[in-house]
Amino acid sequence: MSERVPVLRIGDVLLVSIQMDLEDQTVMDLQEDLAERIVATGARGVVIDITAVEIVDSFVGRMLATTASISRMLDAETVVVGMRPAVAITLVELGLSLGGVRTALDLEKGLAILRRRSGLPDADTA
Repeated sequence: MSERVPVLRIGDVLLVSIQMDLEDQTVMDLQEDLAERIVATGARGVVIDITAVEIVDSFVGRMLATTASISRMLDAETVVVGMRPAVAITLVELGLSLGGVRTALDLEKGLAILRRRSGLPDADTA
Protein backbone atom coordinates (compact mmCIF):
# COMPACT_ATOMS: atom_id res chain seq x y z
CA MET A 1 0.00 0.00 0.00
CA SER A 2 1.39 3.41 -0.94
CA GLU A 3 1.73 6.33 1.41
CA ARG A 4 -0.99 8.99 1.07
CA VAL A 5 -0.34 12.70 0.67
CA PRO A 6 -2.53 14.60 3.16
CA VAL A 7 -5.11 17.03 1.81
CA LEU A 8 -5.93 19.69 4.43
CA ARG A 9 -8.80 22.17 4.36
CA ILE A 10 -8.26 25.85 5.15
CA GLY A 11 -11.62 27.58 4.62
CA ASP A 12 -12.44 27.37 0.90
CA VAL A 13 -8.93 26.17 0.04
CA LEU A 14 -7.39 22.70 0.10
CA LEU A 15 -3.69 22.47 0.94
CA VAL A 16 -1.57 19.65 -0.41
CA SER A 17 1.94 19.60 1.06
CA ILE A 18 4.16 17.11 -0.74
CA GLN A 19 6.77 15.89 1.74
CA MET A 20 7.85 12.65 0.03
CA ASP A 21 9.12 11.24 -3.21
CA LEU A 22 6.21 10.71 -5.56
CA GLU A 23 5.66 7.30 -7.05
CA ASP A 24 3.04 6.45 -9.66
CA GLN A 25 0.54 5.00 -7.18
CA THR A 26 1.03 7.88 -4.73
CA VAL A 27 0.21 10.39 -7.48
CA MET A 28 -2.88 8.49 -8.61
CA ASP A 29 -4.07 8.28 -5.00
CA LEU A 30 -3.41 12.01 -4.50
CA GLN A 31 -5.36 12.98 -7.62
CA GLU A 32 -8.30 10.81 -6.59
CA ASP A 33 -8.22 12.04 -2.96
CA LEU A 34 -7.99 15.67 -4.06
CA ALA A 35 -10.84 15.37 -6.57
CA GLU A 36 -13.05 13.77 -3.93
CA ARG A 37 -12.19 16.47 -1.36
CA ILE A 38 -12.90 19.30 -3.85
CA VAL A 39 -16.35 17.88 -4.53
CA ALA A 40 -17.08 17.06 -0.87
CA THR A 41 -16.00 20.47 0.47
CA GLY A 42 -16.88 22.74 -2.46
CA ALA A 43 -13.33 24.10 -2.32
CA ARG A 44 -12.65 26.90 -4.77
CA GLY A 45 -8.88 26.82 -4.51
CA VAL A 46 -6.05 24.30 -4.20
CA VAL A 47 -2.51 25.04 -3.06
CA ILE A 48 0.13 22.43 -3.81
CA ASP A 49 3.22 23.07 -1.69
CA ILE A 50 6.35 21.54 -3.21
CA THR A 51 8.85 23.20 -0.87
CA ALA A 52 10.23 19.78 0.15
CA VAL A 53 10.59 18.55 -3.45
CA GLU A 54 14.28 18.70 -4.31
CA ILE A 55 14.36 16.69 -7.52
CA VAL A 56 11.87 16.91 -10.34
CA ASP A 57 11.49 14.96 -13.53
CA SER A 58 8.99 14.95 -16.37
CA PHE A 59 6.71 12.67 -14.33
CA VAL A 60 6.44 15.19 -11.48
CA GLY A 61 5.94 18.03 -13.94
CA ARG A 62 3.13 16.19 -15.72
CA MET A 63 1.61 15.29 -12.35
CA LEU A 64 1.41 18.95 -11.34
CA ALA A 65 -0.19 19.94 -14.65
CA THR A 66 -2.66 17.03 -14.59
CA THR A 67 -3.64 17.66 -10.97
CA ALA A 68 -4.27 21.33 -11.76
CA SER A 69 -6.41 20.32 -14.77
CA ILE A 70 -8.48 17.95 -12.63
CA SER A 71 -9.02 20.70 -10.05
CA ARG A 72 -9.98 23.21 -12.74
CA MET A 73 -12.54 20.77 -14.17
CA LEU A 74 -14.08 20.70 -10.67
CA ASP A 75 -14.14 24.53 -10.46
CA ALA A 76 -11.13 24.98 -8.19
CA GLU A 77 -8.09 27.03 -9.20
CA THR A 78 -4.65 25.59 -8.38
CA VAL A 79 -1.51 27.41 -7.29
CA VAL A 80 1.81 25.62 -6.86
CA VAL A 81 3.98 27.17 -4.15
CA GLY A 82 7.49 26.71 -2.82
CA MET A 83 9.24 25.82 -6.06
CA ARG A 84 13.00 25.80 -5.61
CA PRO A 85 15.13 27.51 -8.29
CA ALA A 86 16.69 24.18 -9.31
CA VAL A 87 13.22 22.68 -9.79
CA ALA A 88 12.12 25.62 -11.95
CA ILE A 89 15.28 25.34 -14.06
CA THR A 90 14.79 21.60 -14.51
CA LEU A 91 11.15 22.01 -15.56
CA VAL A 92 12.17 24.57 -18.19
CA GLU A 93 15.01 22.36 -19.42
CA LEU A 94 12.55 19.47 -19.74
CA GLY A 95 10.26 21.69 -21.82
CA LEU A 96 7.44 21.53 -19.25
CA SER A 97 5.64 24.86 -19.04
CA LEU A 98 2.94 23.67 -16.60
CA GLY A 99 0.29 25.41 -18.68
CA GLY A 100 -2.65 26.60 -16.64
CA VAL A 101 -0.77 26.25 -13.35
CA ARG A 102 -0.25 29.41 -11.33
CA THR A 103 2.85 29.57 -9.16
CA ALA A 104 3.86 31.60 -6.12
CA LEU A 105 6.99 31.73 -3.99
CA ASP A 106 5.30 30.70 -0.74
CA LEU A 107 2.00 29.70 0.85
CA GLU A 108 1.05 33.25 1.84
CA LYS A 109 1.50 34.54 -1.71
CA GLY A 110 -0.34 31.52 -3.13
CA LEU A 111 -3.34 32.15 -0.88
CA ALA A 112 -3.29 35.83 -1.89
CA ILE A 113 -3.48 34.82 -5.58
CA LEU A 114 -6.46 32.59 -4.88
CA ARG A 115 -8.23 35.35 -2.92
CA ARG A 116 -7.78 37.83 -5.77
CA ARG A 117 -8.63 35.45 -8.60
CA SER A 118 -11.45 33.48 -7.01
CA GLY A 119 -13.06 36.04 -4.76
CA LEU A 120 -12.13 34.13 -1.62
CA PRO A 121 -12.35 36.14 1.61
CA ASP A 122 -9.21 37.85 2.87
CA ALA A 123 -7.39 36.12 5.71
CA ASP A 124 -8.28 39.08 7.96
CA THR A 125 -12.02 38.67 7.33
CA ALA A 126 -12.23 34.88 7.10
